[in-house]
Amino acid sequence: MRLRPPRGLRVRLVVAFLLVSALSALITAALTFRQARSAILDRTQDNAVHELRAQVDSLAPDLPFPPTTQDLRNFTLQLDRAGTSRDWRTAASYRGGPPVSAPGAERSTAIPAALREAVGQRKDAVVRQRVERDGTPWLVIGMPVLYGTDGEGDRPAASGLVVYADFSLDGDKADIAALVTAAQAGAVPALVIALVPALFAARRVLRPVRGLRNGAEQLASGDLGTRLPVTGHDELSDLTRTFNAMATHLERDDAELRRMEATARRFAADVAHELRTPLAAMAAVTEVLDEDAHTGALPADTADAVLLVSEETRKLTRMVEDLMEVSRFDAGAATLHLDEVALRTLVEKTVHLRGWQVPPGRVVVEVPDDVRVSVDPRRIDVVLANLIGNGLRHGAPPVVVRARHEPGSGPEDPEGGTVVVTVTDHGPGIPDDVLPHVFDRFYKADAARTRSEGSGLGLAIAAENVRLHHGTLTAATSPEGGAEFILTLPVALPRPEVEEGP
Repeated sequence: MRLRPPRGLRVRLVVAFLLVSALSALITAALTFRQARSAILDRTQDNAVHELRAQVDSLAPDLPFPPTTQDLRNFTLQLDRAGTSRDWRTAASYRGGPPVSAPGAERSTAIPAALREAVGQRKDAVVRQRVERDGTPWLVIGMPVLYGTDGEGDRPAASGLVVYADFSLDGDKADIAALVTAAQAGAVPALVIALVPALFAARRVLRPVRGLRNGAEQLASGDLGTRLPVTGHDELSDLTRTFNAMATHLERDDAELRRMEATARRFAADVAHELRTPLAAMAAVTEVLDEDAHTGALPADTADAVLLVSEETRKLTRMVEDLMEVSRFDAGAATLHLDEVALRTLVEKTVHLRGWQVPPGRVVVEVPDDVRVSVDPRRIDVVLANLIGNGLRHGAPPVVVRARHEPGSGPEDPEGGTVVVTVTDHGPGIPDDVLPHVFDRFYKADAARTRSEGSGLGLAIAAENVRLHHGTLTAATSPEGGAEFILTLPVALPRPEVEEGP
């Protein structure tokens, strides 16, 4: 089973704090244990050497020199009796001879060869060595016996007699084990106690972090006036100051962008409004001139020029009307005038008003007669006209209009569902890089076609009208390869009229 690291920042901070505390306690305990162990063993060794030296100094003057083997046995027997508190066993060696122990001893003194060699080399210094026998630590001491002075008279001379003693360190081992037990017993309470400052530290760290998170959420929700209180002079307070500065810049930039956007919208609306009157006059004049051009009352060149001016005037009039409609959407002034209509009748009326039924088969309507919707007929006519006209201009006929009714799926839709209308052409389809932008204002798939028939606002206005009906409009490439627009409308909308901005 794979263990996952804790995800919460609070948990990770507490765990990290406890790990640092545990590691610090472990290092401190290890160093303390090492020092305490060395102190206990050094004290035991020093005391043992001091006691053995005292006994040797007390008994050695009565030993004849050179001593016989029996003399050495008697000497070690006296030393063994004097060391009952430590239960040591001794042996004596004279001038490198074999060590001699007391007669009848329960155990003999085991003297490591390295210790004997060290005593032979140093002669006047006490040598100590810790060894382990059957899992029990022992201390072995080699102590040369000194007497008189050397030839120079400034230090004692070696007598050739060396006393060896060994004893168990079980008591010191028990003391050291008690230290380990005490350290282990104190580790858990130490970690529990460390948990309190860990939680406190995590809280102190997370409080400004939590405030930054809340502030970021408020900024993301659109509240650009969010500011956070700054306390302290640490890195988190610097981060809070940076956050406040960022919020200030965002608020200022947002205000400037809104001002510029409002200015642009007002400019477009004002321009469109001011152009309506002269365009109406121009349209009236061009209609009269069109009649003259068609009847042959004008020279051929003049008639061509009149027809061109008339066509461009009509395009400009449609663009101005589109701009006025867009400005109404942006101002939130677009309204719905709902009426319950048969969807097939509405689609056929859109096709006939624009003459798309000629030649037959250009537009195929496959809408059931019993599908009725509550919509604004004028606005849905604009939507259908844009979708069908887009298929005729940029795709290839026939353009097929289909519709189906989808029942409601829950209490939120008590009137019984939605109507899905698909408009499909048989052209090359919509390129993948164009799909995300087909409903953008003034967007044209071919940037080189700057003088195309449309203004680039038709699909954008269609999408706004659908949204005003609480519906959806999407574009895709059909499985057969042509462009496909999918219009979804609720069967019924609440009355009275609905007003909604963009």
